[in-house]
Amino acid sequence: MDILANLNPQQQQAVTAGGGPVLVLAGPGSGKTRVLTQRVAYLINRMGVPPYRILAVTFTNKAAREMQARLERSLEQSVQGMWLGTFHAVCARILRREQQYLPFTSSFVIFDDDDQTSLIRRALKDLKLDEKSFRPNSVHSAISNAKNNLILADDYPAGTYRDEVVARVYQRYQELLLASNAVDFDDLLLYTWKLMNDNPNVREQYQQRFEHILVDEFQDTNLVQYSLLRLITGAHGNLFAVGDEDQSIYRWRGADYRNVLRFEEDYPAVQKILLEQNYRSTQNVLDAAQAVIDKNRYRTRKKLKSMPDKGAGERLSLYEAVDDYGEAAFVVDTVQQLIARHQAKGGDVAVMYRTNAQSRLLEEAFLRAGMPYRLVGAQRFYGRKEIKDVIAYLRLVQNPFDEVSLARVINVPARGIGDKAQLNLQLAAQGAGVSAGEVLLRLAQEGKQSPFWEQLGRSVTLLADFGTLLAGWRAQVDVMPLPNLFDRVLEEVNYEYFVKDGSEEGDGRWENVQELRRLAFEYEERGLTAFLENLALVSDQDTVQEGAEAPTLLTLHAAKGLEFPVVFITGLDDGVLPHNRSLDDPEEMAEERRLFYVGLTRAKLRVYLVRAAQRNVYGNFQDSIASRFLDDIPANLLQEQAGGFRARGGGRAQKQAQATWESRALRTQIGAAARQQPAAPVIQQQFRPGMRVRHPAWEEGIVLESKILDGDETVDVFFESVGFKRVVASLAKLEIIKK
Repeated sequence: MDILANLNPQQQQAVTAGGGPVLVLAGPGSGKTRVLTQRVAYLINRMGVPPYRILAVTFTNKAAREMQARLERSLEQSVQGMWLGTFHAVCARILRREQQYLPFTSSFVIFDDDDQTSLIRRALKDLKLDEKSFRPNSVHSAISNAKNNLILADDYPAGTYRDEVVARVYQRYQELLLASNAVDFDDLLLYTWKLMNDNPNVREQYQQRFEHILVDEFQDTNLVQYSLLRLITGAHGNLFAVGDEDQSIYRWRGADYRNVLRFEEDYPAVQKILLEQNYRSTQNVLDAAQAVIDKNRYRTRKKLKSMPDKGAGERLSLYEAVDDYGEAAFVVDTVQQLIARHQAKGGDVAVMYRTNAQSRLLEEAFLRAGMPYRLVGAQRFYGRKEIKDVIAYLRLVQNPFDEVSLARVINVPARGIGDKAQLNLQLAAQGAGVSAGEVLLRLAQEGKQSPFWEQLGRSVTLLADFGTLLAGWRAQVDVMPLPNLFDRVLEEVNYEYFVKDGSEEGDGRWENVQELRRLAFEYEERGLTAFLENLALVSDQDTVQEGAEAPTLLTLHAAKGLEFPVVFITGLDDGVLPHNRSLDDPEEMAEERRLFYVGLTRAKLRVYLVRAAQRNVYGNFQDSIASRFLDDIPANLLQEQAGGFRARGGGRAQKQAQATWESRALRTQIGAAARQQPAAPVIQQQFRPGMRVRHPAWEEGIVLESKILDGDETVDVFFESVGFKRVVASLAKLEIIKK
């Protein structure tokens, strides 16, 4: 098969680029997955690079599976030995191989979000801090942000009292993780970076192993991922990055589109290739999206072109509902009409919104209409109680030091081990300097001869019985096939009887457990560790079913990487999209604009933009203002849907506002006036993201972010010598090296 067949000239240029750094900025729908896949095929088939010398990093497990399947079809051979997976999966693999350098064993477990929050709560309790004053999610977010910026617990900056508290919780949180022989998602990256940074021999080993490194969705990397890539790439510089600053929408979890700027700064000889041919959308959709995103700064402008056979296509439909109930009704009515007219199938339609909370009215409208729908990213399969229970049992079998999993299942189903017994177990473990799981195993092995027997009171027999179960399961890990071990654990704790309570809900819960059991068969040869790692790293998009003939309801964030013939984007009001948290922050506003851009470019044929003149806020209807993003779309690309607010003549408080909505021009004026803020004193901002600066003590660094705070410019800088620092511009004596 010709590797370059069916590639346009820009795609061919990317695929056949020689060695060294290559940056491919790929617009939406421009075939970046094909380019990545064919680039690997080209390396193997034309440049003679062995598969085991290649590392390819994707951002979802689904993308990794699809890439491997495409590769093997293209090459007509296996790519056994090639490292292909997400950043977290690759890092987990490295850490298990290099555990002799690390403070935990190779059987470490990966704590999910709930486990992490639970551990933060315990850290707060240990430090006698009030959860009401220091919310666990907020504290955990600060710790996660620190890890994403290469800030270790010992280095956390404590400029305020809250910072001091976060620093203390960070320290205790890490102690608790190590005591459980566990890591969180951020640790997978941070420990791998530290491993490479602190151990030249290990770093050189992986530099030699991976002659070529390829990264997908490069705009969504964070600082630790970027720094890790630089370490592994080493002197050969064969880093092939594919991304698009315009589609960076995960800032809230550490992603930094400015890594594209850093790439160009750190690799001056980079080959920069633009992919602008869009294979997905009509030109009207692309022109509307282009008009929106062109308002953003610090980006490489791309001119997206549709395929000639798609033509201009339909104009984007704009519908202004009386209220948010009417908004949901319009979506359902329109979907029904499209299906009835054979203009679309149910599975062709996506309904997108800014936040999960917006799905409620949409779900109710679909239910009232008797229409099936798929909901993405809400109650995930792996978030269900029965699934988390079973996973906790299996994690405990793999790693008896896992305190979080032990706490979850030690009395589930109920076996008489109440809160007091669990407290006594914890105290006995702490007194001996061991984990609670070790105490249970010693009770099972030593019986009444154990020094813990007398300490644990009347519950000691129950605890010893559970320890015996745990010891028996652990003895079978390496000899019993995973599905059989799965069955044995559930049978010996009588879990089926626990969840199947005679109700339909109980039957459904057991069916979920059986679905997890079916997945266990896929890991029969790879074993328990690989099975649990896959569960820990699964993402929302990995659970989206293919081909279901029902409209998909999902957030704009969850829509990344997907495409649909028909797209509805709802909630196009200021404060909803863009979100009210972004209204006073230029960087947040730029992210909201990218989010809208991503939503628009998911559409192949039709786009419906939907908003409400009023929204129900805690029982009261309040007037809303049309999203400022609508003003960016040229009028010739829009058509207003009949039956909207103006056509209906309004209702309730809307009648008073009728004149306001007589023309699009007047709406724009009023929206601009409502958004206008009192003028603030002008403060000259010297620094911007991507600048290289020099500090008298810390030498060279790169600006990550700059804001005006309390009448002065505050600058976040990553210095090569000391890492992340936040400085006040008027005091820090920063010298701009390169703008």
